[in-house]
Amino acid sequence: MNRRKFMKASATAAVGAAAASSFPAPAISQGLMKWRMQTTWPKNFPGLGTGANKVAEFIGAASGGKLTVEVFGGGEIVPAFETMDAVSSGTIEMGHGAPYYWKGKVPASQFIASVPFGLNVIEQNAWLRFGGGQELADKVYEELGCKFFASGNTGVQAGGWFNKEINSLEDYKGLKMRIPGLGGEVVKAAGGVVVNLPGGEIPGALQSGQIDATEWVGPYNDLAFGLYKSAKFYYYPGWHEPATLLDNFINIDAWNTLTDELKAIIATANAYANSYVLDEYVANNDTALNTLTEKHGVVLKKFPDEVLDGLGNLSGKVIGDIAAADSLSGEVMQSIVNFRNKTIAYAKFSEQAFYNARALPFKWVESKG
Repeated sequence: MNRRKFMKASATAAVGAAAASSFPAPAISQGLMKWRMQTTWPKNFPGLGTGANKVAEFIGAASGGKLTVEVFGGGEIVPAFETMDAVSSGTIEMGHGAPYYWKGKVPASQFIASVPFGLNVIEQNAWLRFGGGQELADKVYEELGCKFFASGNTGVQAGGWFNKEINSLEDYKGLKMRIPGLGGEVVKAAGGVVVNLPGGEIPGALQSGQIDATEWVGPYNDLAFGLYKSAKFYYYPGWHEPATLLDNFINIDAWNTLTDELKAIIATANAYANSYVLDEYVANNDTALNTLTEKHGVVLKKFPDEVLDGLGNLSGKVIGDIAAADSLSGEVMQSIVNFRNKTIAYAKFSEQAFYNARALPFKWVESKG
């Protein structure tokens, strides 16, 4: 080899060595990528944390290890409510939470999470897939610098934990309650003092008296948090969150670097998690509720119809005002209203009619276990 060829070969090798030193060896030698995802939940938390874990597991397995995702709990990389900032800025590639946590950045996001007296989980999933919801969510999350996926759902939540009985709307006045999203805006309109806290801080705040009441999710999660230790009355139904969508959000630049194959795997992973999380709640809520009432003496109470009617009227006004404040919120809310009107009309002949029929006092097959 002459001197010129030797120098050229040496320069090429030097450039290659410098590039290789900038990336993990597996990424160079095998074309593998490793991403980080932080949740807003405590790590491995039942239900909520399940969604993030299932997404990560599915992506790693289905991609044959081409893309692996390491999951961190809220606060392990950044504070829980700063997860969106970390993903938007590219500090981490993925996040997992609930859309109403980002309402301070893009108000329309809270409508995607859940709307008081709005869509149930069946309707919400149908709206996303067939009612233009996915396209609107993508539009909202584009404002956040992210790609959006529905990644779990709690179904109808519990009404919350209270240290006093709620017999009228007047009982909300001065009540310090942890309740996020549009439901929190309604409680505020009823005279409550809304306190926003990530999940991990709720038990301590309720125990210390920082808050008088809280909603979290439902029996399965509420039992795990030990909320029964600090509040006596457990109310239903969860008028504020008839279905709560969990979000998996991905830095848009990171998303755009992926192959079509990896994009399809991520989409399928989230569809799987969306179903899995709901199934986990349906399978575990009843057992957890029995434990709360029978073992821990929790007093289960239904909100009086007068209270629900008052909250419903307040919801209409509050939601309407928020939706009118910016065009994107208005666009999302109008889409939900239109879809809700259609599904309510048919539900009278389907789900609602069936639930009424199943509740009749006839004798059915007795359980043997």
